[in-house]
Parts: sequence; C-alpha cells; structure tokens
Amino acid sequence: MKDLLGEEPSRDDCELEERELEKNGLQFELTRRRFVQTAGVLSAAAAVGLPGIALAESSTAQPITLKVNGKSQSLSLDSRTSLLDALREQMDLTGTKKGCDHGQCGACTVLIDGRRVNSCLTLAFAAQGAEIITIEGLAKTADPKDVSELHPMQVAFLEHDGYQCGYCTPGQICSAVAAVEEQRRGALSIVSLHTGKTDHPEMTDDEIRERMSGNICRCGAYPNIVAAVRAASRGVSA
Repeated sequence: MKDLLGEEPSRDDCELEERELEKNGLQFELTRRRFVQTAGVLSAAAAVGLPGIALAESSTAQPITLKVNGKSQSLSLDSRTSLLDALREQMDLTGTKKGCDHGQCGACTVLIDGRRVNSCLTLAFAAQGAEIITIEGLAKTADPKDVSELHPMQVAFLEHDGYQCGYCTPGQICSAVAAVEEQRRGALSIVSLHTGKTDHPEMTDDEIRERMSGNICRCGAYPNIVAAVRAASRGVSA
C-alpha cells in the first residue's frame, strides 16, 4: 500500500508503524489495516491468477434429494443453499420468483407439505423429505392447454385480473391456496380474534387481506387479488 506521496513503504517502515499502533493502544486500527492489506492481496490474486495463492473454496457440497411437484430429483448442493436458489438455479423451476430475498415480499412463496413458506428463508436441506409444490405444480396437468386444466385459484386470478406485471403472482397464488385451506381447517387470524368469529370464520374481505398480508404486490392489484381469493374460496368464478 502506497503512502500519501505515492511511495511504497519498506517492510521496516511498516513494522515500525505497527509497533507504534500497538504501543498507543490502537489495535482496532492495526486490525483494520491488516484486513485491508489481506483483502487487497486476495483480490489481486483472484483478478490475475497469481500462482501460489489459493483462495478459500467451499467444500460443503452434499447430496440431497428434493421431491418437487411429485417428482424426486437428486442434487449436489452447498449446505447453505436456499430452497429458492435450488428451485431456480438447479431445477430450472423459475416460476418461483426472487423478490426481496429477505422474506418480506412473498414472491418466493411455495408449499411444503401444504404449508406456505418463504423459500428464500428456507434451506434446501430443511425441505428434504417433504412434499414441495411450486406454481408449476398447481395445475392439474404438467402442461395445461386450457383453463379447465388449471388450479381453481389460477383460474380465479385470470378471471378477476388479479395481476399486472405478474412478478408476484406465483407467490400470491401459492399463498392464496394455502390461506383458503387454513380457513377451511378452522385456522384463525388476527381478524378472527378481533371480530370474535372464532368458529370457522368466513373468508371475508378483511380475512383475506389479513391472511394474504405477507404477499406484496408492487403494482397495487390488491382489490382484484382479494376478489380472486374470495371467489376461489367459495368455489365460484365471479
């Protein structure tokens, strides 16, 4: 690292400076400088491929079998891989979208054993042995040609125009499917408790808004999304 005059300090100068920093209790500054120096060397090595300098490589790849949309597939993944990245990057199931990647927008929602989860916050290895359903697996056939071959929630979103750009739609639909099933099982929401309707509450608009609140639509198609979920929950098309 060059000084302010653009000259490269000698090793003796560097050692003298380090002793002065330690002498004056500036260990933090010393640690910071060593970190910057080391990072610079490693970055240069990565850029030009200097011999004799090996960068740390991940050695955590492990075999895993994921059952997605009724089919099992064996993969070799880093143990830190999210389910979202495994689906999109390894299994080519790109219907599940990466939005915030922090579990805040719901675009990556999939179903695991019927329960909706944010796949960006779920490790792929945590889903091993479970039944995973993505937007590609909701339809009645693998390659639907007609609306009659779609899932009722997909049909409702089409009929009620529950989307604009469509980016959040896969997560919205997966979440809506699970929300309706939760309501049918008698699961309660905050709205249920506030209204006192705790015995199999109806899927009112307020219930739908609360149960779908984890899914964000940046286009603002919320009224149509609510209408679609309402229709699908009642088994009607309008």
